[in-house]
Amino acid sequence: MEKLQLPATLPDLLLPWFRANARDMPWRGARDPYAIWLSEIMLQQTRVEAVRAYYVRFLEALPTVRALAEADDETLFKLWEGLGYYTRARNLKKAARKIVDEHGGTFPNTFEKIAALPGVGPYTAGAVASIAFELPTPAVDGNVLRVVSRLAELEASTDAPAVRRAVTEALGAVFPRECRGDFTQALMELGATVCVPNGAPLCRACPVRTICGAGRNGTAERYPIRDAKRARRAEARTVLLLSCNGKTALRKRTEKGLLLGLWELPNCTGALGKEEAFELAASFGAQPQA
Repeated sequence: MEKLQLPATLPDLLLPWFRANARDMPWRGARDPYAIWLSEIMLQQTRVEAVRAYYVRFLEALPTVRALAEADDETLFKLWEGLGYYTRARNLKKAARKIVDEHGGTFPNTFEKIAALPGVGPYTAGAVASIAFELPTPAVDGNVLRVVSRLAELEASTDAPAVRRAVTEALGAVFPRECRGDFTQALMELGATVCVPNGAPLCRACPVRTICGAGRNGTAERYPIRDAKRARRAEARTVLLLSCNGKTALRKRTEKGLLLGLWELPNCTGALGKEEAFELAASFGAQPQA
């Protein structure tokens, strides 16, 4: 796509609004890169309100990178229990071990080194680098893509890697000399609370409405343009509830995937009939009664 340019006045309009309207969150104001990194990982695919208590509890139990690196898996998963997407927790520990082994326990302070950590992509690396170290590194997520697509009336799918790269480059060109972390957070906040994903955006309350193409032309709900979603795959499974004397049988997952290492009820793929289910139970050493 063609080179994207954003108004240089974007930070001047956005920063005062952010300071007056930013939501109170336990990670706001933090400059510890470990705490910032933790919040960004927890917030991936999870609502802000759901993360608050988990974040505070996690930091109380594992307050440093080294403490996380040395934590056993059961402790880690218990702290994460309920947040879902457990691969995030596993990658947190892998990254913590890498920081201890390769950086002496000191969180890396460049975009490239942060991005090299397990489970860290360009968005998270940009967020941590700008918020913790005041680097001019954009953090481009769905909220930011939506804001920029409306500002510039982007006639291209924000799912395209080329569009994400163009948005990242355009934001990098307008980063302020100071308060770079606040600018990063302000863009996120604008997309979460004003330039919202579901329903009509709150254009009258928008601090950048004077430079927004979609707001000016009444086309905000047209953007962002997205690719068509793939249909979800449905999978039939038979799950066994094996109980005896008040105890229920569980097994630990060994298959690769999101739930690796977690406990589950015995199960298999496919919808089994009664006799087949009895045979499956017998394979686990159970003798169910008819």
